[in-house]
Parts: sequence; C-alpha cells; structure tokens
Amino acid sequence: MTTEATTTDLQAFTRDWLDWYRAQEERLADPHGFLAITGLHWLHDGPQRFPDAPGSWWTDGEGVHVRLDDGEELTVGGAPVRGTHHFGVLPERGGVDAVWDDAVIEVARRGGNDIVRPRHPDAPLRTAFTGTPAYAPDPRWVVTGRWLPFETPRPTTVGAAVEGLEHVYDAPGRIAFSLEGRELSLTAFPGHVPGRLTVLFTDATSGVTTYAANRVLGVEEPGADGTVVLDFNRAANLPCAYTDLATCPLPPAENRLPVAVEAGQKIPRERGGA
Repeated sequence: MTTEATTTDLQAFTRDWLDWYRAQEERLADPHGFLAITGLHWLHDGPQRFPDAPGSWWTDGEGVHVRLDDGEELTVGGAPVRGTHHFGVLPERGGVDAVWDDAVIEVARRGGNDIVRPRHPDAPLRTAFTGTPAYAPDPRWVVTGRWLPFETPRPTTVGAAVEGLEHVYDAPGRIAFSLEGRELSLTAFPGHVPGRLTVLFTDATSGVTTYAANRVLGVEEPGADGTVVLDFNRAANLPCAYTDLATCPLPPAENRLPVAVEAGQKIPRERGGA
C-alpha cells in the first residue's frame, strides 16, 4: 500500500471516529441527557415530594403513581395529566418520560427499584460541560476477535455505580482476542440494538487516565465466520463517569483486562480529568 493510500485511509478512519465522538457528546449534553439530571429519587410505598419535580410520588404492587396538586400538570405520551396518574408496573431497565414545562421527569426501574430522575436543561453540570477528553484515534486498537457463544445465555449479576444496587444481564457469549501480546477474552451482554453486543470493561488505565469504575464498548453483530471486531478507540464513558445520579452497571470480574488500553474516552473533566 502506498504512503498516499495509507494517509487517505487514516484520514477516513479519523473522520469516522470524530463522527462517533461528536454523536456521543451530543447525546450526553442533550437538553434532557444525563448531564441534565438534577436528582435520583428512590420511591417507596409512602408519597414523597421532590424539589425538582411536581406532585407526590410512590410505588406499590401496582407500579408507580403520582398525585399532582391543583395547578400542576405533566404530559405523558403526548396527553396532559392532572390529579392522580398511574404509570403501572415498569419493566427492569425500562421507563417513561413525563414532560413538565421545559423539564423531563424520567420514571424508571433500575435494579428492582422504581426511581424518579428529573432532567432540567439548566442543570449546572450540563450548562458547564465543555467536552470529554479522549485519546487520539489509532488503528492499532482495532482488534479482530472470535465469538464464543454460550449454549444458552448465562444470567450474570454485576454491581452498580450506586452501592447496594445490582444489575442482571443474560450474557450470550464471550469474545476471545489478542491484544498487546496477551490472549484475552470479554463477556458480552446484549446491545441496545438487536444483534449488537455491549462489553463493559476496565483495564490498566482505569483510575489513571480513564474512568476507574467502567467503560463501555459497542460491538457489531458477529460475522458469519464468527469474527468480531473490537474498536477500542470507541470505548466510551457511561453516565456515572460524569454524575453520581446514575445507576450504571459495573463490569463482571472477568472483564478486568490486565493490559493498558490507551484508547477511547478519558476521565471526564467533571471528575478531575485533564
């Protein structure tokens, strides 16, 4: 391959990475993204009021409920809601967004608990956000691995950014690969898009140049020949890297890589990153 062709390929690689990076930042800093969260409120069977959301909230065997005072209104599914509204039983990792003026009140279920998590565009964390430090993209961190599916998905329990909370995922398999002269593997969880995979991991940079608790890597569907491409340049921070108001999962113990993956997003400035 000529030097000119190599340079052109590297430029295209860098442009693709920049598109990914900018999309990550836009989602994070959306007016109702994770940087806009102002509270993480845990519901129980007694009504509670919160300073950043309207109404009194509680949960019971029939799901989540809110009782709005006179003059208070939410919009749920495009329809105005007044008085008492029943959100019903929410699925794990599921939720409903209720609109309140320019804010969104997230009603969700995490780790078997119902929560209310208001998101306000003028939250100081969001308005002060200046971007996430990252390593420069480098093709050497693109690795081809082998997909090793389990006979049946394995329920895998992992910890969370919130102490005492646990998440359970059905892991469909592992990805085996070579990196820095080491034979390694990572347990994969289902991705947000059918067919895709998600990998949670830490490595020797964790707590040094990258966020200590976790990073996440999206992986395309394995090829017909069982190959899987891991592009560690796209290793991203989860919301808990920026805010304590997130319930992000931690990697399973076997996903602690003994090598330094000097690629992807670094420790956010909000956590003291450079």
